[in-house]
Amino acid sequence: MHPASMAEKIMKVLAVLVLSSLIIAPLAAGAERLAVSADVANVRSGPGTDNAKLWQVKRNTPIEVIGSQDGWYLFKDFEGTKGWIHGDLVDDFEAVAIRDGKDLVNIRSGPGTDHDVILQAGEGVPFKVLDKEGDWLHVQHADGEKGWIHRALIW
Repeated sequence: MHPASMAEKIMKVLAVLVLSSLIIAPLAAGAERLAVSADVANVRSGPGTDNAKLWQVKRNTPIEVIGSQDGWYLFKDFEGTKGWIHGDLVDDFEAVAIRDGKDLVNIRSGPGTDHDVILQAGEGVPFKVLDKEGDWLHVQHADGEKGWIHRALIW
């Protein structure tokens, strides 16, 4: 083989590797967080309605996207459970859920423990984030109830 053609092949391989790293690196850097925008959405075993329905999620449920195919997102939830959801059922807004292993947690009237407890929520209950103040999040449940929750209590 001629040295010039060998050098060309090496340059082509290097170019492909560099371009591949530019595409793959952003995906590995951090998973995208989305939230369920439908009142109720089916989670499926694969990307398509012909796949088994595994469970349902409610409005404002946060998901971490780990893959996609044909308009469907492979995701994991706050428990680390994986499933597929159609892209039309999610949107790009900040949402949180009460963390795995937490009993009822207090939702307060303001950002701090000196504010009254106005409601309580259990593990997995989702909320849309409206505002932030320090380590406190102003959240809204799908039923319209609003309050403040400490960041350490959510996923």
